[in-house]
Amino acid sequence: HRFPRAKVSTNSPHGQTTQYSENAKNPRPTSQTLQASVRYIPSYLDKDELCVVCGDKATGYHYRCITCEGCKGFFRRTIQKNLNPTYACKYEGKCVIDKVTRNQCQECRFKKCIAVGMATDLVLDDSKRLAKRKLIEENRERRRREELQKTAWDRLEPTQEEWDLIRMVTEAHMATNAQGNHWKQKRKFLPEDIGQASTDNAPEGSKVDIEAFSQFTKIITPAITRVVDFAKKLPMFCELPCEDQIILLKGCCMEIMSLRAAVRYDPESETLTLNGEMAVTRGQLKNGGLGVVSDAIFDLGVSLSSFNLDDSEVALLQAVILLSSDRPGLTSVERIERCQEEFLLAFEHYINYRKHKVAHFWPKLLMKWISVCVCVRVCAPGHPGGLRGMDLEGEQLLRVHVVEGTQVGQLEQQFGEDGGLVGVVLGDEAPQGADKRLLQGLHGVHCVVQDPPRAPHMQSQNSKTATERNAQLRA
Repeated sequence: HRFPRAKVSTNSPHGQTTQYSENAKNPRPTSQTLQASVRYIPSYLDKDELCVVCGDKATGYHYRCITCEGCKGFFRRTIQKNLNPTYACKYEGKCVIDKVTRNQCQECRFKKCIAVGMATDLVLDDSKRLAKRKLIEENRERRRREELQKTAWDRLEPTQEEWDLIRMVTEAHMATNAQGNHWKQKRKFLPEDIGQASTDNAPEGSKVDIEAFSQFTKIITPAITRVVDFAKKLPMFCELPCEDQIILLKGCCMEIMSLRAAVRYDPESETLTLNGEMAVTRGQLKNGGLGVVSDAIFDLGVSLSSFNLDDSEVALLQAVILLSSDRPGLTSVERIERCQEEFLLAFEHYINYRKHKVAHFWPKLLMKWISVCVCVRVCAPGHPGGLRGMDLEGEQLLRVHVVEGTQVGQLEQQFGEDGGLVGVVLGDEAPQGADKRLLQGLHGVHCVVQDPPRAPHMQSQNSKTATERNAQLRA
């Protein structure tokens, strides 16, 4: 069954009647009609503002006039396609333009657009329109990112549990950080004539200045001791199996010592302060045994000098490095990963809380540190061009004094001549069980319990060679 088509009549200015038909059947609403019915109306328009061209409901300012969407599109197409020369009015250009007649005479409609003030120079060609659309999309995306970043900064602040974790690791760092914040006042510069020239007749990549190497070996053991003490102040580390503690410490010692040196870079003198007491130049550090790693540490120091890290951030980064679950041989990998994640979250939230005005501070910091870790691991002891001077399994004799039975205290370092490494545990409180294995694993030593060096039979050994002393101790 077809519904009848209704005829609608309108009168032209000359009394002529124009008839056109409309389907009397109500059309099914489409997505376009529904969208048009809820069209966005700018807040600057009055509730029932009308188009100045045809009198239909206006949708905003278009080409300097308040118009509807229909007249806006008609005006834009006319200019872009240069259609106005083709328009011709059948009634001498005197048509009345309203929302019913606007589609009957294009010439009169266009003339009215111009008459009410629509600007032809504001209509963009295709290239300009695409460029404008791209710019709008870019601005919209930028605002979206800024809003997300602002929301993240507002949301990601440390929880109370994380504040407790931050406080604990900061106290551990400050208790084991040589000279604390007074390192600039207490540092001593290595003489300029030491470490500036490497040994002659040595192949490239293996040159070591003996004097600089000797100076560095005097501070390496106390520096290692402080790293161990730092680790043992973290309850989650102490709860790990002894074998895993050994692996973690052996893996992180050089990395944490590098970090502690890097955060003590002085731009004025272009030096790093090792162990809070010895200021060295890039050349001295390189010729003293660190080789290419010295460049990585110095570059990190230069970068971190602009980051202005506080004690908590340095402490948290040390904890993240310590609890690296990718060390070969670990048995409690998942447990260590969970511990590291706790520190990572606390670290990220603390940085967002403290550095909220620095864009991408967190990933920038991690990327800088990763580059140093890669360099340290590649140039590990035994690797060509590696850390020759810092190889704890080389020609060093460690004399270990255990304080309070469970905590590593002072370590005094001497050299042997047989290439072997023997750890002599001094005093009555010798490490037993897990602590003994911890020392053996960390330093690669064979622990032997002896009396303090003040005993006569120990002092008489001073005249013997290192080979004889080591042989006697092993016996």
